[in-house]
Amino acid sequence: MPGAGAGSGDGSVDALACRVEAAKVAVLGEALERGEVASSTCATAARWVLEWAPSYRCGGAGDLVKVAQACIGRPVGLGATHVLDHGSVQRLRSCVLAGRVGVRCAAVALAEMAKLGPRLTPAALPTVWEGFLAVAEEAGPREVRGLRERIIATYGGHDEFQVRQDRLKHGVSLSAGRADDGMVEYQLRLDPEGASVLEAAIGPLSAPHPVDGVSDLRSSDQRRGDALVEACRRSTAAGGDAPVQTKAQVFVTMDFDDLKDACGSGTVLGNGSVLGNRTLLGPETVRRIACDAAIIPVALGTQGEVLDLGRTRRLFTPAQLKYLWLRDGGCTIPGCHAPPWWCDGHHVIHWANGGATDVGNAALLCGRHHTIVHQRGWTATVTATGVTWHT
Repeated sequence: MPGAGAGSGDGSVDALACRVEAAKVAVLGEALERGEVASSTCATAARWVLEWAPSYRCGGAGDLVKVAQACIGRPVGLGATHVLDHGSVQRLRSCVLAGRVGVRCAAVALAEMAKLGPRLTPAALPTVWEGFLAVAEEAGPREVRGLRERIIATYGGHDEFQVRQDRLKHGVSLSAGRADDGMVEYQLRLDPEGASVLEAAIGPLSAPHPVDGVSDLRSSDQRRGDALVEACRRSTAAGGDAPVQTKAQVFVTMDFDDLKDACGSGTVLGNGSVLGNRTLLGPETVRRIACDAAIIPVALGTQGEVLDLGRTRRLFTPAQLKYLWLRDGGCTIPGCHAPPWWCDGHHVIHWANGGATDVGNAALLCGRHHTIVHQRGWTATVTATGVTWHT
C-alpha cells in the first residue's frame, strides 16, 4: 500500500470482514440444519459457537445465533403469530449472506420486530420488515431503533400509538436535589410532549450570547442549565396573572382530517430536541395541547400544504381566561381542587370539530384532567354558572 493507498487497503479489509461475518452465519446455519449443534455436548447454540469460535468470548455469540436461526426460517422469539414469512426470511438471508447487512444490525432489526410485531396490523408486517432491512443496509443499529415511533404511529393497531404515549406520561419524574460539592444535582425524565415544551422554552434562552465582541465561553450544557433557571425565574415573576403570551413556541403539524378524527400522529417542529426534529405526538395529545395558547397547531392538507396556522380566535384571550377563573374557580372536574392558575382553557367541543372559542364552550381543566378528558372523550354541559361533566 504505497503512498495514500492505506485508505483503499482498509476498505478492502473491511469488505473482507463483512464477507467473513456472512460466512459465519452461513456455517452456523448449516450446522443447525444438519443437527450438528443439537447432537453436540453443548447445551445451547451459543455455547457451540463459543467452543468453535473463541473470538466470540468477547461477545456477539447471541446475535450470531439469532440471525443464523432467522436465516434458516426458525422462530427467533417473534411470537407464534408474528414470525417472519417465507419471503421475509429469504430477503433477510440474501442481505446477510451477501454481506450487505451486518449481524449486529440484523439482530437489532429482529429484536425490533419482536417488540413491535404484536402491536402492528398484520398486513403491515412485511412492509415494516422491508423498511428495517433497507435502513440496516445504509445505516446502523441506532437508526434501525430510531424507526420505532414512526412505525407505531403509521402501522400500529387502533389507538396503539396514543396508548403508548399515555403510558409514557407515568414515567415523568424530577428527583429531589442532591448536594454535590456546593452544587445541587437533579435527574429529570420527560415524555415526548414534555420534552418538546421544555426544549421550546429553553431553546432561545440557551443560544450563545457574546458580550462586547467576546465569545460566550460557557459550554452547551452550562447554557442550557442557565436557560432552565431563567425560564423558571420568568415564570415565577409572572405570578398568578393570566398569560398574555404563549408559554412556549411549540409548532405541531398534523393532517386536518386526522386531527378531526383523532387518528394518525402530529409532528413537532423545531431544533435542539433530544428526540430529533421529527418528534411524534399522539392524536389525542395534539387535540389536548391545541386547546392551549402554548401550542400553535398547523393543519395540513392531503398534499402537505399548510391549510391554517393557529388562528388567534382558537385561543382563549386573557379576558376570557379571567372570566373562567371567576366562573369555574379552578379545575371543573368534581373532586379536583386545582386552582385556576394551574388550569388551561379547554374547548368542550374541539375547535377542529367546529367548536367556538367562547366562554360558552369552555371549561377550566388542570393538566392531569385535561389529559383524561381527551383520553376518555368526556363531554360536558356549560351554563352561565359552571360546568357539568358527563363522565
